[in-house]
Amino acid sequence: MTDTATEEEKDPDIELFVKAGSDGESIGNCPFSQRLFMILWLKGVVFNVTTVDLKRKPADLHNLAPGTHPPFLTFQGEVLTDVNKIEEYLEEKLAPPKYPKLMAKNRESNAAGNDTFAKFSAYVKNTRPDKHRALEKSLDKALAKLDEYLISPLPDEVQTGESKRKYLDGDELTLADCNLLPKLHVIKVVAKKYRNYNIPSEFRGVWRYLDNATKRDEFTNTCASDAEIELAYKDVAKRLGK
Repeated sequence: MTDTATEEEKDPDIELFVKAGSDGESIGNCPFSQRLFMILWLKGVVFNVTTVDLKRKPADLHNLAPGTHPPFLTFQGEVLTDVNKIEEYLEEKLAPPKYPKLMAKNRESNAAGNDTFAKFSAYVKNTRPDKHRALEKSLDKALAKLDEYLISPLPDEVQTGESKRKYLDGDELTLADCNLLPKLHVIKVVAKKYRNYNIPSEFRGVWRYLDNATKRDEFTNTCASDAEIELAYKDVAKRLGK
C-alpha cells in the first residue's frame, strides 16, 4: 500500500531540451524554449533541463528526436516535439490537486499581444528606409492594443478605472504569459539594440507587465541574457539602407 502511494506521489520523469547559448552551455535565445521552461517551473514539478548546442548536437539527441530542433521534451520516456501540443499535454497531465491549473480564465488573455512579435520581426528585418516609419507605427499600434488590454479591467475585477493587475489574466502567471512574455522581452531588447527603439513610456500597462515579470524567478531564471538575445539577432536585424 505504501509503495503504491509513494509511486503515485512521485513526480513524472521529465526532461526539457532547450537551445543553448553561444557558449554551448548557457540558455540561448528561444522564446519557445522559455515558454516551456516557465510552464514546468510554474507547475512546481521536478524536471531536468538540458541545453542543446545546435552547432554540435550530440548523436544521442539526433536519435532521440531526429530532425527536431529544441525545444522538445521527454515525459516518462515519451518524446514530445510540438510546443502547442506539449503545453496542452502538460496542462492535462500535471493537473490539480497536486499541480496548479495554468490556463487563463479569460479567453481574450490568450490572444492579447498575439500580433506584436510578427510586427516586430517585420520592423527589424526591414532594410528599406522608406518603409521604416510605417513598420514602426505598425509595431506601436500592436503594442498600444496590448496596453489597452492590460489597463482595462477584467470581468472579475471589482475596481473601476484602470486595471492594476500584474499579468495578462490577473495577479498570477498563466499559460498566456508563458507564451507572450518571452517574445515581449525579445522585442524590448532587440528593438532597442538594432533600431534604437524604446517601447513608448505612455504604454503604462505594458511597462508594468514587464516590470512585474522581472520580479518572478520563473521568468528571470528561464530567460537568456540580453547579450545572448542581441547576438541571436545580429544577422537577422538588417541594416537600413542609405
